[in-house]
Parts: sequence; C-alpha cells; structure tokens
Amino acid sequence: MKEIEVRTRIVLKQEEELSDKEKQLLEAAKEATKNSYAPYSHFHVGAAVLLDNGEIMSGSNQENCAYPSGLCAERTTVFYANSLHPDTPINILCVCARDSSGDFTSRPCPPCGACRQVLVETEQRFGKPMRVLLYGKEGTYCLDSAADLLPLSFDSDFL
Repeated sequence: MKEIEVRTRIVLKQEEELSDKEKQLLEAAKEATKNSYAPYSHFHVGAAVLLDNGEIMSGSNQENCAYPSGLCAERTTVFYANSLHPDTPINILCVCARDSSGDFTSRPCPPCGACRQVLVETEQRFGKPMRVLLYGKEGTYCLDSAADLLPLSFDSDFL
C-alpha cells in the first residue's frame, strides 16, 4: 500500500493586509452581489476577476426555479471575461457572498465543484495560475492557484 498526502496552502488575511489591487477587486466582488438574482436561495454571490491586461470584470449568481439552470457567480464572471477577452489570462479571482439576512458571510464561501473544475481548466487554458481570494467577514482566504481548490482534477490529459 502506498499513501499519498495532498496539502493545500491557504493564507488567511485581514482586509487591511490585502494589496490595493486586491482591495479594489474585493470591492468589485462585493458590489457584484447587488446584481445577483437569487429569489429562491436568497444567497447572493459576487465575483470579480483581474485580467492580465489590468481590467477588472465582475459577475453574480443567476438563479432559476429549475435549479440546475442557474449559474454561479464564479462561472458567470469567468465565462464573461473569457468571451470578451479570449486571449487574456485571469490573474486573480475574488468571491464573496451575502446570506439570507443580507450580511456578508462570516466565513469565506468556497466555490462549488463545477466552478472549481472551470477555474482549473481556465488556468490550464492560459498556462498560468490564477490566484483565488475568498472573502468572509472573519478574513480572506488567499490561494496561489485554483488548482489548490481541486488537487485531483480531471483534465484533458485523461481524454
């Protein structure tokens, strides 16, 4: 038997410890929660990306009463950025969420499995890591790569 250990490094930063660019990205993600369409879950998620060209783009979750038909904020934002700038890598993704009371969540909200797969493939598409910032009132999780969210990812090497 062989044992394999998988580790993920997450740095927890307070808002004042973020760089100016990271704070700007966080504000864009927070603002994006206001554009969320979440009449069923009342869970409003916003995401923002910093592109390699310096541009910031944002998006939010969009629900539908047929739940699988909705789309998470992370995928909405990444697909929007990739459709407008297909040759421009994403350097950083920032995600935050408001709960049913309208407050930002205390703990950072991680992406769902489908979003993790999209983020990893986006990294592979551009051949460079995408930093991930997950905001919560208690602090922001900072990861060096989306692959840290999905260490045993399915990719094109399997096809």
